[in-house]
Amino acid sequence: MTNPVERLQAAGQSIWLDSINRVMVTSGTLARYVKELAVTGLTSNPTILGHAMAASHAYDDALRHHLADGIADPQDLVYSLAFEDLGAAAALFQPRWEETSGADGYVSVEVPPDLAYDAPATAALARRLHDEAGFPNLLVKIPGTPQGLTAMEEMVAAGIGVNVTLLFSDAQYLQTAEAYLRALERRLAAGQGLDVASVASVFVSRWDKAADPLLPAHLHATLGLAVAKKAYGSYRKLMLGERWTALAAAGARPQRLLWASTSAKAPGLPDSYYVAKLVAPDTVDTVPEKTLLAFADHGDFDALLESDDARAQATIVAVASAGVDVDALAESLQRQGAKAFSADWAALVDAIGVKVKRM
Repeated sequence: MTNPVERLQAAGQSIWLDSINRVMVTSGTLARYVKELAVTGLTSNPTILGHAMAASHAYDDALRHHLADGIADPQDLVYSLAFEDLGAAAALFQPRWEETSGADGYVSVEVPPDLAYDAPATAALARRLHDEAGFPNLLVKIPGTPQGLTAMEEMVAAGIGVNVTLLFSDAQYLQTAEAYLRALERRLAAGQGLDVASVASVFVSRWDKAADPLLPAHLHATLGLAVAKKAYGSYRKLMLGERWTALAAAGARPQRLLWASTSAKAPGLPDSYYVAKLVAPDTVDTVPEKTLLAFADHGDFDALLESDDARAQATIVAVASAGVDVDALAESLQRQGAKAFSADWAALVDAIGVKVKRM
């Protein structure tokens, strides 16, 4: 008998865990999620790493080891610790990566968000992280700002897989897809292989957290899903277009849509609200551990996500009529997301620096 998460996989959707820490890896918990809950990938970000490292003693021995090896810079120490966890996770997912010929089974590590508006610096560090990781099923996470997309195009053109994060609208998704297509076309023109993995991470629940206080009750918890439906419609259209068809025939793989921020944040919403409404083939849903366990326990879904632009647009129009500038909110959410991750990254690096001084 399949559990609810396995039903998502049967529907063609990959479930990636939006969490990692040393205890999860060493205790066998992550291995159990892979075996029993059909988890086939994992993402990390500065907030996740901060929660894992800064307030835990689980990394103290490893910190001492890296210090003895001559690694002293706090940011380098953070990445050294992160790659230990991510490398162990990548090994768990590698069978899935091999089974799907590289379509699934990835872990992600993020370029520091304070570089979100600096394309050359983002590209340089993304390349370094890719080279230092030492395992094939890694995606480097780059924010989907205009400068970030410039860096992403360069990385994909260089054959480096990228998870484009902090996307908040259909327009931002389409700009990401365009950069991915351009990178593949550059590789094709250069006679290089097109087997370069990428996902485009569209954030969902943060829309409703920001907009609901400004909207009448009947529009609560509708905007995030409407934006997701619009992006999904654009994704499906791209997959049917002549431009993509030509690249696919030459060996390219789709840049899959990834649903991010799918935990239910508003009081009164079912804990698996967004997961249940975002089930769609050829997509990824990255979920926090609490949301994963909730869906595995009592989650269900009635139907697959529809790529219905008309209905999604009608919701967006209704939200706009209620006084919310949706385009401006998308830009604001991206800026706020980059700023929040930058603050979390700075706090993490500072906390590691303090730990080092006390050792």
